[in-house]
Amino acid sequence: MINVALLAGGYTGEYEVSLNSAKNIADNLDTGKYKVYTILINRDRWFYELESGRFDIDKNDFSLNLNGEKIKFDFAFITVHGTPGEDGKLQGYFDMIGIPYNTCDATTSAITMNKAYTKSIVNGINGLHCARSIQLHKKDLHDIATIGASLKFPLFVKPNNGGSSVGMSKVYKISGLPDALNKAFKEDDQVLVEQFIQGREFSIGVARINGHIQVLPATEIISSKDFFDYEAKYTAGASQEITPADLSADKNAEIADIVTQVYLRLNCRGMVRIDFILLGTTNDFYFIEVNTTPGQSAASLIPQQVRAAGMHLGEFYGALIDGAIKK
Repeated sequence: MINVALLAGGYTGEYEVSLNSAKNIADNLDTGKYKVYTILINRDRWFYELESGRFDIDKNDFSLNLNGEKIKFDFAFITVHGTPGEDGKLQGYFDMIGIPYNTCDATTSAITMNKAYTKSIVNGINGLHCARSIQLHKKDLHDIATIGASLKFPLFVKPNNGGSSVGMSKVYKISGLPDALNKAFKEDDQVLVEQFIQGREFSIGVARINGHIQVLPATEIISSKDFFDYEAKYTAGASQEITPADLSADKNAEIADIVTQVYLRLNCRGMVRIDFILLGTTNDFYFIEVNTTPGQSAASLIPQQVRAAGMHLGEFYGALIDGAIKK
């Protein structure tokens, strides 16, 4: 039996989303092979919860003392969205104590949380395009006129680090920039101002399964709102998600090649989700971002795509665990 610590929670507004992800993973893993302990993480405690109480994790060796028995873990399944599970902090901790985990390593996790850094690394991949953008730092002065003159409206203003589109705004004219920047800087010290790409929005999972990189069927996201923000992402009925997306075989092959190159260039591990837009006029691939701990609730995009690929979620998660342990 493999002891799996399923880490959920975190320090951000995505705490509840993470708990939903953890529940779905636990519900689908093979209980005959994996003994799953859901470990909740917040700023005050790391603990395992039973009806009889909460039992703290010993962070010296990441073990659990349960009724006099010391439980050590063979694997850490990280499903913490945002910090400290998506930005490399937990990954660095597990590297130091020698416990394998399901996500990208500390370096890749940290880099991909920074949208501007990620774009600079993937830029140049054949067939991949990036929207023009400006990276701003909170401590610097921001000349609104210069920003407005450098980029074509409409613009997206978004925190450079973070997920789930919290703090994001779409701005149609220069008068809207100050409020949008203030909103984004409340979430992060770095902000990305990016030209809006008009087209169809997609998300696609990529994972290394049984030693091979597998590209899952793409999902097209059609939002009833102006863009796919936090509310659209997590409010039932606010967006339509079509899996598999209506794309030609040639386009699917082209997309699969591009996202595989992204996965390799960023030195990704386990499963990631890559978001992109196909430009309406040319059908060119425009990169948005990489999510290294994508949502895993029953309705989330990766589980949709795994099912569309004809795989059982339990087999998919099991292959991620087994692949990382054997590495």
